[in-house]
Amino acid sequence: MGLGVCCGAMSMCPFGAAPGTLVFLPTLLIMGSAGPMGTCADTIPFLNVAPFGVCMSMANPATAALTAAAFGILTPGPCIPTPAGIWLPTKPTVVAKTGPMLTSDSMLICAFGGVIKINVPAQFTVLI
Repeated sequence: MGLGVCCGAMSMCPFGAAPGTLVFLPTLLIMGSAGPMGTCADTIPFLNVAPFGVCMSMANPATAALTAAAFGILTPGPCIPTPAGIWLPTKPTVVAKTGPMLTSDSMLICAFGGVIKINVPAQFTVLI
């Protein structure tokens, strides 16, 4: 059983240099103790999923280009969150209008090889 994830939650990618903040709009009118709650469909880059500073994945074209220009020395490029689908739900039985509710156990696969996980769900009272 995971915690419901609200706007302001902190997430992390293993190829990123800094944590990112998740933002959910109040379009579903499902509110948690800290604000709007997210669903598995909330994967829009730069709106729902913030960048993680710089990206160290060689699958990222910017990192690959910068590394090639530095004669093979890993040079991180800008992080551009590129979700490869929806958040993978761990509790798909709690469903909102646009899909299963997002829990603290959910994961999001990035097209550049990272697995984005939720570190801090922004609220600690709503169990899903």
